[in-house]
This record gives sequence, C-alpha cells and structure tokens, in this order.
Amino acid sequence: MPIIVNLDVMMAKRKVGLMDLAERMNITPANLSILKNNKAKAVRFSTLEQICRELNCQPGDILEYSEETPDFMK
Repeated sequence: MPIIVNLDVMMAKRKVGLMDLAERMNITPANLSILKNNKAKAVRFSTLEQICRELNCQPGDILEYSEETPDFMK
C-alpha cells in the first residue's frame, strides 16, 4: 500500500508514548497500535483530527504517499 503512516515518528518527536496518547484520545492502545504499525486499512477523519490535536501536527505529518512499497510493508 503506498500510504505510509508516520505516527511513530511524530510520537517520538513529541515524546508521547502509545499508552499516553491512547488514553488522551480515549481509544484502546490496540487500535492505536494498529494504526501506528501501518496495519490499518482505513482511518477516520475524526481519529486523524484527534491525533493532530493531541500531537499538535498536521495530517501530512502523519500520512505520506509513496509510489514504492517500503520493505517493512512487503
């Protein structure tokens, strides 16, 4: 899939852990982990909005388009 989720990068930049972000967003750590590890098939705009609010970032900081599939996704 050519959409890459860079949530882990933004979380590291903001020094926010998975459990803390999940709690702040009021979602399960398992659901956030699916997104963070590029396993999600879709993401709701409301979820993306919450992530951007909590991490003080833009959607483009989280989502990236690439014509090439990264090795970790093959």
